[in-house]
Amino acid sequence: MPELKDQIRAQASEAGFDVIRFTTPGAIPDAGAHLMAFLGQGRHGDMHWMEETAQRRASPLSLWGDARSVIVLGLNYGPESDPLEALKQTSNGIISVYARGKDYHGLIKKKLKRVAGWLHRERGCEVKVFVDTAPVMEKPLAQSSGAGWQGKHTNLVSRGFGSWLFLGSIFTTETIAPDEGESDHCGACRACLDICPTDAFPAPYELDARRCISYLTIEHQGAIALEFRAAIGNRIFGCDDCLAVCPWNKFARASAEARLGARAETDNPPLGDMLMLDDAAFRSRFAGTPVKRTGRDRFIRNVLIAAGNSGNKKLLPRVEPLLGDASALVRAMAVWAGARLMDKERFAAARESLEGRERDAHVKAEWRSAGP
Repeated sequence: MPELKDQIRAQASEAGFDVIRFTTPGAIPDAGAHLMAFLGQGRHGDMHWMEETAQRRASPLSLWGDARSVIVLGLNYGPESDPLEALKQTSNGIISVYARGKDYHGLIKKKLKRVAGWLHRERGCEVKVFVDTAPVMEKPLAQSSGAGWQGKHTNLVSRGFGSWLFLGSIFTTETIAPDEGESDHCGACRACLDICPTDAFPAPYELDARRCISYLTIEHQGAIALEFRAAIGNRIFGCDDCLAVCPWNKFARASAEARLGARAETDNPPLGDMLMLDDAAFRSRFAGTPVKRTGRDRFIRNVLIAAGNSGNKKLLPRVEPLLGDASALVRAMAVWAGARLMDKERFAAARESLEGRERDAHVKAEWRSAGP
């Protein structure tokens, strides 16, 4: 058995994984109860797929009853620089570190299949690979394997890579001795809780996704509530604050996987450029990245909030045309951004020209809330 584990580690390391650990599907008996409590409180917001897959997600054995072992694999995606520094560049839109390079799902799945294929050929066992899109409790499994622990921000923290690990797993019918789990090393630290701009953590180790900027700018389907808009700042896709502030990042290092590095198109681009994107241009610019899955309209919603927060009146020539955009979601946020950037006379003229012709109730509500 030790020899097999060493062989698997060698194969996974050759495939590019930075963390290779072992656990069993029965190692997280409490994870299902925590999930059900989260869902019962409605903290998943619009993520209805979490409810639909809850029974399979609650236990790895519910997903695949024949599994005997789980190989937990981590890929470092550490950034070159501190993401918090970019927040000072208010005329640029901040894209979360994980989404600045190639979409990690396909990249990691290819690596997982390489390792799993070797294991199947070598041992004749059955294997299944999972990366994020399947209903797998990846973070509890990772903690049970010793890959890291779930910090107070509910994300995985690694002593070797800080907050910057993508996770994937190989379920197998092969019996492999598990590694020792990891204990919690957060101590009295509250840095991740205190930095959250929207108070998304009701308590340590608890997240209310409905208040999380990552959820609001990526998963949320409709208009973003007024109470969160100013706090979003210039974050146009995701938020790294609670990850970036973690003291364990002192041991982190930049990813060696070049395909995860920031592209020119996603490296905190100027808001003015983003405001000009129609659907075709959006799809072209963000092809192959996680950003593409939000769709143009929700992305421009985010960019307009960032523009309104920027205080940069030079963006007005690109905000104003969006008051007449085909998307009601975009028009609504253009009203909000315009109200923050225009002087009273200019905004009054826009309102007189457009408000009376508006038919969407949400956009009308934005015009009304913008004041006289």
